[in-house]
Amino acid sequence: MKKVIAVVDDEPDILHLLEVNLDRSGFKTVCFEDGTSLLEYLKKDEPDLIVLDLMLPDYDGFDICRIIRTKQSTSHIPIIMFSARGESLDKILGLELGADDYLDKMSSPRELIARIKAVFRRGKHSIETAVIKLNEHITIDPQKYQILVSNKKIKVTTTEFNILHLLAMHPGWVYSRNQILDHLWGNDKIVIDRTIDVHIRNLREKLGDAGKIIKNVRGVGYKLEL
Repeated sequence: MKKVIAVVDDEPDILHLLEVNLDRSGFKTVCFEDGTSLLEYLKKDEPDLIVLDLMLPDYDGFDICRIIRTKQSTSHIPIIMFSARGESLDKILGLELGADDYLDKMSSPRELIARIKAVFRRGKHSIETAVIKLNEHITIDPQKYQILVSNKKIKVTTTEFNILHLLAMHPGWVYSRNQILDHLWGNDKIVIDRTIDVHIRNLREKLGDAGKIIKNVRGVGYKLEL
């Protein structure tokens, strides 16, 4: 089965260019020229990844990202923000809202495809590992890619899952931000260590009170303290 990429951009030429290149790379592409069309599509279908422009005629891309991340049915879908606005603050805000990556529109379609493949690779690190029961509240199931808190499934992004799973493999071990980045991206490492802080904060919020087990070791990184 081909992975489905939803591309949202109000410029038809860019949509066509990306569609052609994604199709050539073995993906199935669905295209939208505004945020409303994407949100309607998400009510009945689920793409494997969304490439989201920030500047749309009806919605700000940040608002679309926020809507996707706050809905239980869509919060787990990977998002790559794709924008002509390359300011650092935009990148940080995008990550804080739950985007998995942020790419400048001046980048080539080949780089976008490489980033998409890198996001998908992040989801394959630990498929065959056993279920981890951290305590009476938190269970991590890599086979199903699920995190359960008090038997309730918590919707997290691929990146958030992989961070928690890494920390859970060795509770008490301290992982530096660079070690976490290397685990997530390896040779595809294309983001700054600030990204890890954003994902950790989002993960803690989703876990609620259970998120207190994720501890910040000042000047070093993060660990799980059970």
